[in-house]
Amino acid sequence: MMQEKGFDPVVISPEITETVPEDAAPQSAVMFLALKKALYVEEIALSKGYANGETIIAADTVVVHEGRIICKPENCTEAINTLKELRGNAHFVFTGVAVIKAGSYDKRVFYEKSKVFFKEYTDEEILEYVRTPEPYDKAGGYAVQGAWGKHIDHIEGDRDNVIGFPWARISLFL
Repeated sequence: MMQEKGFDPVVISPEITETVPEDAAPQSAVMFLALKKALYVEEIALSKGYANGETIIAADTVVVHEGRIICKPENCTEAINTLKELRGNAHFVFTGVAVIKAGSYDKRVFYEKSKVFFKEYTDEEILEYVRTPEPYDKAGGYAVQGAWGKHIDHIEGDRDNVIGFPWARISLFL
């Protein structure tokens, strides 16, 4: 998405444990994890010689259905169960974003929330989808920008947020 907007980002994958307190609200959980990722990347970037003041953007996304946080499925069974649960229903997508300037106190954290409405779909369509690699690194077990997009009835809010990178808000900091 950043390349489409004319940016040439350096990607550093954070190696963190994505755990939050059990009683954390979705918006708090995603902001906490986004900041944790950004701080990890800041440390790596500075150790690799990137200049102070470089912008670091980190994000984390969860799906919430009926008050329950749904993260990335760890296996095929979880992906199937999640997509069955979401079938014909609405759910919320929360993305937390941290935008920080490396080596400074300039650290901003926010979240975006969208509501996604799924169509009805068959068990066979679920099985076909979970045979692909797509659902396994996505909150809620689906990618709106991928093959699963045809099962989205509509979205209230920012579609880019559902992708996991709410560009409209992020771009304000660049």
